[in-house]
Amino acid sequence: MTIHSSNPFATEPDPVRRFRGRLGGAVSLWTAGTGSTRAGLTVSSLMVANGAPARVLGLLDPDSDFRGVLEDTGRAVVQLLEWDDRDLAEAFGGLGPAPGGPFTLRSWTDTAYGPLLADRTHALVRLESAADVGWSVLATAVIVEVVAVEEHHPLEHRRGRYREAGS
Repeated sequence: MTIHSSNPFATEPDPVRRFRGRLGGAVSLWTAGTGSTRAGLTVSSLMVANGAPARVLGLLDPDSDFRGVLEDTGRAVVQLLEWDDRDLAEAFGGLGPAPGGPFTLRSWTDTAYGPLLADRTHALVRLESAADVGWSVLATAVIVEVVAVEEHHPLEHRRGRYREAGS
């Protein structure tokens, strides 16, 4: 075995990916659907545009199950994750184990917009548009309702790693 100082899986430097990784941001979990059609996706490339109505914009994986459910239902829950939710972020991002599926890792409340985690800041949203942008899908959603709860240890993603906000 040889120890390398560089990423052995990188075939060539991607300056845009490196730039994006240095931006960092809050980790959100977007969920939609009910019952056996539930789907979710970890999203850290998002922004909120205030206005009348306000909107949330997120870059989604075009091949994710979540994209199809969002487009079918037209509604979702966008919830902000905490440090203790790292396992959820990994599972819904397709990177961590979730025997029985990622929805088995926590308790959820079904809403008309999708599955909801308890005690998390969240927005109920209605899909306005979805457009291919680069290698992602830009989902623009109208914010219908926001519930803000006290944050304890917000989860952030920067340079390919999860971090506790403020650390």
